[in-house]
Amino acid sequence: MTYIPETRDRQDPNHWDALYFDAGIPVDPVAKAYMVKDLQSWSRNYLLLPIKVIANLSMGLIMTVKRLLPFQFRSYWLMHQMAVWFLNTFATPEACYLIVRHLGIGSNIVNFLIDNGPDPTLPRSNLYPRTVADLADNAFLEHDIILYNFVLDYHAAQRAHPNWLAAVQQRGIDFSGLRPLEIDVDTTRRGWLQVLDMESALELFKICYSLCVTSREFQRAVLSLQFDESFAQYFSQLTGDYRWNHVVTNRHPLAPNSPFAAAHDLLLHGVLSEYLHRYLELAAAAQTEAVQPNSVAHQV
Repeated sequence: MTYIPETRDRQDPNHWDALYFDAGIPVDPVAKAYMVKDLQSWSRNYLLLPIKVIANLSMGLIMTVKRLLPFQFRSYWLMHQMAVWFLNTFATPEACYLIVRHLGIGSNIVNFLIDNGPDPTLPRSNLYPRTVADLADNAFLEHDIILYNFVLDYHAAQRAHPNWLAAVQQRGIDFSGLRPLEIDVDTTRRGWLQVLDMESALELFKICYSLCVTSREFQRAVLSLQFDESFAQYFSQLTGDYRWNHVVTNRHPLAPNSPFAAAHDLLLHGVLSEYLHRYLELAAAAQTEAVQPNSVAHQV
C-alpha cells in the first residue's frame, strides 16, 4: 500500500499525514500506512468505547465464573477457529494484515536474539503465518509459548555461558536470521461487515480468549505484553544502543497491568514490535552498506 496524503493546506494541516510522514521513530512504510488508515476507521471513533464496555463486562463475568468452577474449561481449537472466522468476517483487511504480520515479527525478534545470544543452538521460532487461515493452527497460543520458553532458555544459557556477550561483540552482530515477511492478505477486497479497527477487534477477541483458555493461561498471555521492556533491554545489551528504549511503554512485568486493559496493551505491543523490527532492518541494511565498500576496496 502506498500512503496518499491530502493536498497540503498550511492553515489546516492534516494530522494523519503528519503522523505518517513523521520519521522520528522509523516504521515499515507499508505497515505504517495500514496503521494510520486503521486509526482513521469510523469504528474506532464510534464503536470502540461501547465495545470496551461490553468486552470488559463479558470478560469479567467469564473470569469470575471460571474462578468459582471446580474445573477449568479450555479449547484451543475453538478459540483459533473463532479467531479466523471473526477476523475474516468483522475485522478490516488492514487489521488482519497487521495481526498476521505481528506473529512473523515476533519470530524474527526471537530468532535474532538466539543467533546473537549465549547459545545459538536454542530452539528457534518457526511461526511465520502468511494468511488469516494460518492462524487456525494454534498460532496465538504458540506465540505466547515461544516467548516464555525463549525467556527461560535465554537466561539459562546466560548462566551457562557467562562470557557470551564478549564473544558476540568480538564476532559482530548477525542479522542473517531475519526473514522477509510474506503476508498474503488482500487489502483491496473486504466484506460489508469487515469494519472493525484493530483495537475494537482485539477488545472483542479477548472475550473469546478468556473463555477458551484456563485462568492461568489467560494470566500468562496478559503478562507477556509487559515483557516488551525486557526484550528492549536484551537488544540494547547486544547493540550497546539504549537511545530508543524510552519508546517502550509496556513496562514493569513485576507490576502486572489489569487484564481489562489487555486490548490496548496488545495494540501497544504490536506498535512496539514494529518499532523494534524496523530498527533491526535498518541496522542490518547499515551493516551491509558498511561491508560492501570494504569488499570493493579489497578487490581493488
